Amino acid sequence: MIKLIDQSTINEFEYEQEGTKITLKKGGATTVQPVQAPVYEEKAIFSKPAEAADKPAEPEAKADNQEQSDGRNDENLHKIESPMVGTFYTSPSPEDDLYVKVGDKVNSDTVVCIVEAMKLFNEIEADQAGEIVEVLVENGELVEYGQPLFLVRPQ
Repeated sequence: MIKLIDQSTINEFEYEQEGTKITLKKGGATTVQPVQAPVYEEKAIFSKPAEAADKPAEPEAKADNQEQSDGRNDENLHKIESPMVGTFYTSPSPEDDLYVKVGDKVNSDTVVCIVEAMKLFNEIEADQAGEIVEVLVENGELVEYGQPLFLVRPQ
């Protein structure tokens, strides 16, 4: 059983039967810290009606021009990506301050967010020194492996 768990992506295995309990945990370089679960409101996501999708989107064109003028479309920006599938949180709990916001300077080891996966709260580090240019994900949103979370202008 130990070999199977060691070769899998499982970090912890627990088995209990007739009063006997076995717990196996894998060690690794992953930074995982159990944190009190943040409580956030669920929000519904609605798509545009079909007729609205067919109309030309003038406000979006203006938004694209604004992004170009403030440097967000700069090809030199670094993307901080999610290392796993989970729920994105901008702070350790709803009462706490945000880890980072647009304009903040970060080092490569600065914690920028938490991604919760299977009740484990994983602190995500910037991995690049620079300035946060844009937060690409909403608080409480589900994220995919490799999904960009932040744009950073390297120093």
